[in-house]
Amino acid sequence: MYDRYQRKIEYVRISLTDRCNLRCRYCMPEDGVEKLRHEDILRFDEIVRIVRALASLGVRKVRLTGGEPLIRRNVVELVREIRSVPGIESVALTTNGVLLADMAAELVRAGLTGVNISLDTLKAASFTELTRRPFFARVEDGIEAIAATGLRDVKFNCVPIAGVNEEELPKLVARFTRERPWKFRFIELMPIGCAYEAGLRGLPMAEVRSILEAAFGPLRPVLPERGVHGPAVYYQAAGFAGQVGFIDAMEHQFCSSCNRVRLTAEGFLKLCLNARTGTDLRGLLRSGMSDDGLRHALQQAIYHKPQEHYFKAASYDEKDSRAMYQVGG
Repeated sequence: MYDRYQRKIEYVRISLTDRCNLRCRYCMPEDGVEKLRHEDILRFDEIVRIVRALASLGVRKVRLTGGEPLIRRNVVELVREIRSVPGIESVALTTNGVLLADMAAELVRAGLTGVNISLDTLKAASFTELTRRPFFARVEDGIEAIAATGLRDVKFNCVPIAGVNEEELPKLVARFTRERPWKFRFIELMPIGCAYEAGLRGLPMAEVRSILEAAFGPLRPVLPERGVHGPAVYYQAAGFAGQVGFIDAMEHQFCSSCNRVRLTAEGFLKLCLNARTGTDLRGLLRSGMSDDGLRHALQQAIYHKPQEHYFKAASYDEKDSRAMYQVGG
């Protein structure tokens, strides 16, 4: 499945909920947000039907996101159903780790092939300050639980923020990649939601890399592995089992190789992180659309995927005003 710019679309990120058990300062207001009504969120059978249609068109990778996806009841069964769809090669999950300890083994048995854990600090006090919740110990338990499963595709996502966690960046990388073949990725703070309103300043990836090389020496590039890839560029420090990745959507735009679409919790097929354009799949499904009609609607929508995200544009008529928790990470 290709869009009009000849990008091969083979990856879908699916938000299971707009709810979260943390209130990270760069993502969500302290008092939370107005939540979607239960009837407005896609049912699991609707999600599986959309995945089947996308898989028939060439999508091979599914990532479940939120909000916090582990809040959604019966998520293990959803992983099992999606993993059984013909054509789907991997089912991954992005989580804050708070609920992971009790579910890690079940998720892997159900067919989970990868997990991304969001973690910005190793200090309990800093974690509480940044997330507004005292759950650092739970996240640590979740990390050890996923390690006990033997799952190899384990990644960490960290947003480097000036004056908040910049001194911890080498410790974070060393903790999770020195002895284990895991990946620790740094994601540039993007102008989405309340990040800038909170007065936070993200560190450019060039600065992050300089901090790491001062601690570990030169980072050597790592060739991509086979499979469906995301936007991170990976490097490795000498003597480390794992890798460090950089995702800098602002400084080094990777739109020309974008291979993904997003499905929001309420069933909107979102074609670009920073654009309103897309298709209301929930409405189509609940109007009685056939499987052939659904595939056609997906093809037509994806063909018109925007060329780029225009984050730096002074004005962009199609810019989306939704926050990250509303678009699915």
